[in-house]
Amino acid sequence: MEDTESTAGERTRGKEGNEKMDMIVIGSKPLHRFIRGEPRTLGIVVLIFGCAELLNGFELAKSQFENSSAIYIPFWQGALFLISGNLSIYTGVHPSKKMVTICLALYVVSLLGITVSVGYRIVYLIELSYHYQYSHHYLEEEWTYKRASQLLSVEGILFISSLCVSALLIFLLVMARLALKSTTPQLIVQHALPAVSDTPST
Repeated sequence: MEDTESTAGERTRGKEGNEKMDMIVIGSKPLHRFIRGEPRTLGIVVLIFGCAELLNGFELAKSQFENSSAIYIPFWQGALFLISGNLSIYTGVHPSKKMVTICLALYVVSLLGITVSVGYRIVYLIELSYHYQYSHHYLEEEWTYKRASQLLSVEGILFISSLCVSALLIFLLVMARLALKSTTPQLIVQHALPAVSDTPST
């Protein structure tokens, strides 16, 4: 797969003494930096994390203990991951300055959402740890103990996955910003000598 898309520009011919020289101007699109970051591959990864967030959110919503689904974190954060992943995949296939700008804005919104969710999940992890220790110490029903253990594990996994997605989004955000910063195409000038003819000159 090519990281940059190059197009052949104009070709001019000149004569200098007895030698002919071809000048080929090749232009490179300014979005090559974003494409080089493999937005399609990373978008698929973010998409998978978004699906996992949503599916676990339905399970967390059934719990009797207070968790991150109380303010619908798995649902709106999962939706942000799904939209970010889909846009990254689409932009990787059909790159344009407009789509990269939209991706950049959504990456910023998603990172702000992750910041909020991480703060709340730290609080919920502390509360679930207390319920886990309390049910174990006072020998409550085995179901309550196991349920608290499961919720603690799910919240911990979602907390770690949020941090992983934040690293991916920061990388994509930087690549998108660099791509938008490169407003002028890069030019590569190559000078090529034509093939020497075997026919002797008269």
